[in-house]
Amino acid sequence: MEKVAINPPCSRAAVSFAIGILGLRRMRTATAVYPVVMANSTYEPIQIGSEDRVFVLTGAGVSAESGLRTFRDQGGLWEGHRVEEVATPEGWDEDPVRVWRFYSQRRRDARLAEPNPAHHALAALEEQLGERFFLCTQNVDDLHERSGSRRLAHMHGELFASRCEFHTVAGGAGPGHCDKGPFPDAALYESAEAIPRCACGGRIRPHIVWFGEIPLEMDRIQQEIDRCTVMLVVGTSGAVYPAANFVRWAGSLVRKYYIGPEAPMNAQAFTRLVLGNAGQVLPGLFKAK
Repeated sequence: MEKVAINPPCSRAAVSFAIGILGLRRMRTATAVYPVVMANSTYEPIQIGSEDRVFVLTGAGVSAESGLRTFRDQGGLWEGHRVEEVATPEGWDEDPVRVWRFYSQRRRDARLAEPNPAHHALAALEEQLGERFFLCTQNVDDLHERSGSRRLAHMHGELFASRCEFHTVAGGAGPGHCDKGPFPDAALYESAEAIPRCACGGRIRPHIVWFGEIPLEMDRIQQEIDRCTVMLVVGTSGAVYPAANFVRWAGSLVRKYYIGPEAPMNAQAFTRLVLGNAGQVLPGLFKAK
């Protein structure tokens, strides 16, 4: 998951960013009032009626269960480099080879990973619900697609895609004077000579939302949040904005569930928390009509 700290161009996201630090401070000291269920205990399945619409947000914890490491797992470092050196526009300008070596390794790792039971459970739920299901992922790998998910948005970009460094995305990010948008790309680029050039002369960069860039598909995501009746958040810390505020953007009548090994920082916003690995909890969690 790329941790993005810049708000998208919309009022709710702007508020999220402005109060984010204060909100996190308050959540650390607030008294827990949310119902918690442990994965190894007996709990009622989540009922999904024939009129319900389900919005799912997945985070790094889901990919981690397939063996994909996160920066958090590695102490915020990659081969001695800070995340800012390999996942920011400034890092790209300073050393594009270092950045591409990092993402080339991530592509290698993702190729070896397989979808886990959590991915398959969400794909099965989508199969049942059809257009009443929508998945937003903070993850950049393709494990959801490989498990069968189709109605989804990658808000932080896609690992197996690239674009010209001068192409505009997300409503204004980037210099924006090239028409070459994102395209499928699984190649490995680990030297200056290997990094391809666009017809406009710009370098080809990973199609990833870096620190300081705007998340993708926010209009579509907000539309799906506005019309959902059930929200499921899986394997995310609740510390990355604007995604951490999705649960608050949802209406007061929306049932909101969190699945993960530990309570997120925004735990108070949920109807129920089920603490455990997503691959253990999600299969059999839903009873859908």
